[in-house]
Amino acid sequence: MKKLRNLLDASHNPESIGNKFRHRRFFVFETLIAKNFPAGRKLKILDVGGTAYFWKDKNFLKNYQVEIILLNLDTSETGHPQLRAVKGDATDLSEFGDDSFDLVFSNSVIEHLYTFENQEKMARECMRVGKKFFIQTPNKHFPIEAHYALPFAQYLPSKWVYTILTKTKLSRLHRWRPEKAQQYLEEIRLLSMKELIKLFPGSTLFKEKFLGMNKSFIAHNL
Repeated sequence: MKKLRNLLDASHNPESIGNKFRHRRFFVFETLIAKNFPAGRKLKILDVGGTAYFWKDKNFLKNYQVEIILLNLDTSETGHPQLRAVKGDATDLSEFGDDSFDLVFSNSVIEHLYTFENQEKMARECMRVGKKFFIQTPNKHFPIEAHYALPFAQYLPSKWVYTILTKTKLSRLHRWRPEKAQQYLEEIRLLSMKELIKLFPGSTLFKEKFLGMNKSFIAHNL
């Protein structure tokens, strides 16, 4: 049971399937970076909604003279000299000038912005402050909803999902706290492939596959 619980846990758990997908995704990212930037080159990256643990266990920090700014609503110590946390809003990056960063990176964040209008704002800001961008988000129409690990939860009424999350252990084998469940149900707005293309016009779309289906999408210009 513990092994299954770990497998279904959120991606911060090294034993989870979500973490394995993240490592596969990062390999794609590193491959694209290598094609665009020579090894050893100085890089300045803005990670919108990023965490220190995501970067600290990877060789990327050793291979590049990279400074990574982690932008979130709240800040915490990163414990690494190449990582710096700042407080900010993904929909308003006005503290940064145009092309301030070699690259803007974001992993599973843009779907947490409540409305399509906010997602448009984030997309515009990412393309404005970054010379390059790499933005990932789960596919709205993948059969398993990415945040709850529940089949077709994105198509159910919110009240039904709330009840499932708070009254049962069907989601990742644990019962959600009511306040967390409500927050997720309010803030998550999954994107379709068509909507992501609209947000990042002219970008290349990479499709992450699982069992032949599109699990998530990456919009980038690398």
